[in-house]
Amino acid sequence: MTDNVLRIPKTLMPVRLWVHPEGQVIGSLYLREGDTPGATEQPLDVLNQANPFLVVRRENPDEIRFYNRASVIRVDYETPAAAPAAGDTVLHCVVEMMDGSLVEGEIREVLPPEHSRLFDYLNQRDNHFIKLHTGEREVCLVNKSYIIHARADD
Repeated sequence: MTDNVLRIPKTLMPVRLWVHPEGQVIGSLYLREGDTPGATEQPLDVLNQANPFLVVRRENPDEIRFYNRASVIRVDYETPAAAPAAGDTVLHCVVEMMDGSLVEGEIREVLPPEHSRLFDYLNQRDNHFIKLHTGEREVCLVNKSYIIHARADD
């Protein structure tokens, strides 16, 4: 039996993390590859898992570290440019973080009409991180525990 039999296929996704109290960390998240092409796990899936620690491959120094998910303030990465999908609710908002930074962007999610307000989205209990599209290709995943306040920006 070889080690490859036990290995789970993963893809590295380059990211910038802001970790309390360390600051900015440049590295990559390990994303599980799906059984079908294009079915790779997304960074938001990794951050919203129940496990207390996540694996990050750092660039400098070149090493693997296990970060406490609760200490990750936000994660930025680039994705292929895409317009909101059909059926997505688009919520423009501004989020003020505990460090004083403002994150402006839009939430693009399929939300039921009775839960399609920013308030409803922020209060989802299953997710500790929210996904904001901050540019044409830029995405910011924000830890809700570090948000001071959010406001709709229509």
